[in-house]
Amino acid sequence: MKKTQSLVCALAGLRTVLQAQSIFEQWPALDDFHEVMADTYHSSEAGDLAPLRARSAEMAEKARLLAQSGVPADFDTPEIAAAAKQLKKDSKKLHKQVAKGKAADAELVAGLASLHDVFHRIVGLCRDEEH
Repeated sequence: MKKTQSLVCALAGLRTVLQAQSIFEQWPALDDFHEVMADTYHSSEAGDLAPLRARSAEMAEKARLLAQSGVPADFDTPEIAAAAKQLKKDSKKLHKQVAKGKAADAELVAGLASLHDVFHRIVGLCRDEEH
């Protein structure tokens, strides 16, 4: 019984990994945004905002290109299109906060966390998951 449960869990995990690869392969602009998001977000979790400060303009540009790229046919729903537009808007807002240099660290972390949530909403919707 345990072997069967382990196999089912392993296959479910493999399906998730393969599905994620498929999403990013089908939507390269989402993968490009993810690269910047991962660097800035995970660093911020450790209290390091230097990557966010250095890459906020790049992240805003990647979000703009993502929204402009159009949603691939396999994922084209109004919810995903709206979330991509939200990502663009929020990335631009966060970059402006960084560029002005007046936002408190906590404000930048909160903005980045919110942006991270929107990104994960897109990925979840592409996987047809509730988020």
